Amino acid sequence: MKLLTDIFKITLVFSLALLTTNSFAQQGGVTINQDQDLVKLLALKKDMNLYDNDSDRYKIQIYSGNRQDAEKAKSKIRLKMPELLATLEFETPNYKVWVGNYRSRLEADRSLVKVQKEFQNAFVFKPKKERD
Repeated sequence: MKLLTDIFKITLVFSLALLTTNSFAQQGGVTINQDQDLVKLLALKKDMNLYDNDSDRYKIQIYSGNRQDAEKAKSKIRLKMPELLATLEFETPNYKVWVGNYRSRLEADRSLVKVQKEFQNAFVFKPKKERD
């Protein structure tokens, strides 16, 4: 009888311990308070990187040929992918349409996969540095 009473007491103590542990568990969430000026600053920096004319960057060429078709290609890429910066360049005797301004080859290659869905002959290159 004493053994049963001891087992009952031990079981009761463990049950109460488990119930008390679970009842004091905490739940919560994380709230991040971020200044809106920081968001604007990051967007501005992103825009500046797009228009940065640093010759150490990579670009994608989507067209090379006559001016009329180059302008059509530029319009098409702007319509299909407005997030990409497209420029019309002239290198004698051809007009070329270049897209993007990528910091790394990997970044350019990732974009190239999307661009090649519309322009199968597109390729990544690094523009030659202009001499002053």
